[in-house]
Amino acid sequence: MTDHNRIVFGGMPLHLRLSSQLPELTAFVIKRLVDGLDVYNQLPAEELSGDIARIIEQAVRTFLEVLRTGTLPEPVDLAIVRESAARRAEEGLPIDAVIGAYHVGAQACFDFVEPEVQPDDLRSVLEAHRLLSDFLRLTTGAVAAGYLSERQSMFGDEHGARQTLLATLLAGGQSADIPGARLAESYFVISLSIGKHPDETVAGVDPGIAGRRKLRRLRTELDRRSREPVLSMLSTDGGLVLIPHHLPSASVSKEDWASLDVLATALSKVAGAPVVAGAVAAEPAGVPAAARLAGELRDVALIYAKPVGVYRLADLLLEYQLTRPSPARDHLASLLAPVADRPDLLPTLRVFLDSGLNRRQTATTLRVHPNTVDYRLRKIATLTGLQVARHEDLLSIRAALSALDATTVRG
Repeated sequence: MTDHNRIVFGGMPLHLRLSSQLPELTAFVIKRLVDGLDVYNQLPAEELSGDIARIIEQAVRTFLEVLRTGTLPEPVDLAIVRESAARRAEEGLPIDAVIGAYHVGAQACFDFVEPEVQPDDLRSVLEAHRLLSDFLRLTTGAVAAGYLSERQSMFGDEHGARQTLLATLLAGGQSADIPGARLAESYFVISLSIGKHPDETVAGVDPGIAGRRKLRRLRTELDRRSREPVLSMLSTDGGLVLIPHHLPSASVSKEDWASLDVLATALSKVAGAPVVAGAVAAEPAGVPAAARLAGELRDVALIYAKPVGVYRLADLLLEYQLTRPSPARDHLASLLAPVADRPDLLPTLRVFLDSGLNRRQTATTLRVHPNTVDYRLRKIATLTGLQVARHEDLLSIRAALSALDATTVRG
């Protein structure tokens, strides 16, 4: 068994040499951290000379005991390391910088005593490096455990606070109902529909895992694009999002609404799936009604197969009105009832309207002769009494088609 008192640098046991110069060594390590890791260069001087210096000194003392005994520390001996890592997590230091600090510090310790090393000390250098490698393995594990535990606790507290605020707003509550809460001037209340990522439909792939990965990317992107905490209640196929806004809802600009379309495009990209949403701007007291309307707008956008985007009531006025059950809606839908089950006529009418009443483009899309398009449009006129060439009939046809879609999908 190795006699660790014989780990000698320059004629003196290494643990004695380092302990005799502990204050100077601590200052040397701090300088290396400040010079080598930008995040430590940004810490307050009092933190560097206080908490950081104490943890450096304690870590060095623990390693000196390893050098003296040849025995690695027990988990209880690393409690101060875990506690320090938790404080760094609370302060927002990135975990790679926290772990990196221990490696920088270890190298600094060897650099500190390197001038004392003699040619005959090679065996001692190798043994000291071996012990240091084992010590760093245990230490960085303790750092990661302390850091991640604190981050999970912080996330749990923050997540809980957000969910409480969201639930209170949806119930019509005010900030007085939530001690310490600060409500935004208004909120974009957004009801999302999230399509399936391709991985969710691949045989042999767990769709639950693929869906949760998609959801994590969505939440990250939502937080990244908002200056204030986003309130959300999401599942893998959709949900509700409240994005704080600094102005009253009446002051929301066209640029603000346009930014939501940009957001929908970004969310679709990170999700790898189409995102279609309904949105309403509302003051806190109006959130419950806004959530209901946003959900209805989302459903209307889906009924009419709208592309990726965020849709306001102003974007869907006709479609929204025609999805509301009424005698007028049912009557409009009945206008096209004679052709509703004809696989050639109704699709031709849809393509003809979508093409801007261009018969040749319609024929190309359907891969038929233009005369066939003319024949089908005449057949529609015969069966329904509505002619696409008559302006007043064209308005009725468009409204009837929207009403038919609404009654077919929603009943």
